[in-house]
Amino acid sequence: MSTDLFQAPDYFQLDDLLTEEHKLVRDAARDWVKREVSPIIEESCQKAEFASHLISGLAEIGAFGPYIPVEYGGAGLDQISYGLIMQELERGDSGIRSTASVQSSLVMYPIYKYGNEEQRQKYLPKLASGEMVGCFGLTEPDFGSNPGGMVTNIKDMGDHYLLNGAKLWISNSPFADIAIVWAKNEDGRIKGLIVERGMEGFSTPETHNKWSLRASATGELVFDNVKVPKENLLPNKDGLGAPLGCLDSARYGIAWGTIGAAMDCYDTALRYSKQRIQFGKPIAGFQLQQKKLAEMITEITKAQFITWRLGVLRNEGRATSAQISMCKRNNVDMALKIARDARQMLGGMGITGEYPIMRHMMNLESVVTYEGTHDIHLLITGLDITGENAFV
Repeated sequence: MSTDLFQAPDYFQLDDLLTEEHKLVRDAARDWVKREVSPIIEESCQKAEFASHLISGLAEIGAFGPYIPVEYGGAGLDQISYGLIMQELERGDSGIRSTASVQSSLVMYPIYKYGNEEQRQKYLPKLASGEMVGCFGLTEPDFGSNPGGMVTNIKDMGDHYLLNGAKLWISNSPFADIAIVWAKNEDGRIKGLIVERGMEGFSTPETHNKWSLRASATGELVFDNVKVPKENLLPNKDGLGAPLGCLDSARYGIAWGTIGAAMDCYDTALRYSKQRIQFGKPIAGFQLQQKKLAEMITEITKAQFITWRLGVLRNEGRATSAQISMCKRNNVDMALKIARDARQMLGGMGITGEYPIMRHMMNLESVVTYEGTHDIHLLITGLDITGENAFV
């Protein structure tokens, strides 16, 4: 079992812009990842198993709904603290960050923002403590980038709703206790519902044979005449804007998280380049290797500052969906390029589980697709700056 020697790069002293609370929160998450995630993550990935025992630890470091108010079990932290936690978790593994990100942004966030007080009191404390785990059902087999085309539907049966349909590529679904599900009513209006495990007709088959996010549990949500009590409807927002609001929060977390993956690849490549001797000297002394490392730290630094600024805007309530979209797209692309260059620097060793780079690279191939694909985010920016809709 290798020792986690990670040292976080901070080339432009970004730490000077963080509060003491920010650094304490980040360092607690970093220490936990080194202690609990790093020793087991390669084996979990090789076996394609989610290490469910980590759920309690994620709750202990405040990774579940860190910005949710204390009265509902959250830590009451700001958006930068949330981002820093996601950064450290994804430095460990994208799948671990996904578990926490889904719980926070896609389950707790909609219950807090769109739910009523009874729903908040019933679900949020248990979700924050890890006693309960949730998932988010928006994507369907035939509707990914076009979520408004969903066919999952509900019918008003008087004292309950009858839910039918299916969702695909759902993180946490195989073991989730609840699912935030988006479905169309008879008028074609999108509504959010809290569907609980054990409801008759509700099943969550697991997705197997993944080459990416192997240490994360992924599955489907299948609804066959599921009777959902009317009190499980999220009453305070509907329409496509409701789930997209959740995705804003999730994409923001991803923007921070992928910096962590990039940092880990860079740090691994830098350390390896100083130790690996070829032609009588460390490969760190060769121009082409220095070019790769210099470009890596430059791109990481640029991503750190755009994401920090986005966090400031989020705290002030001024961040736009388009800004979040740009940041997610930029940072995932940056992390993928760094992972690929770092893999090359390690040569054949880069594809082994002795180093984290290939695992990060495979994970990022999912991250570049989910919560809005690379190309869709490009079009979101295009729409924002031109006013012209190129989606249709």
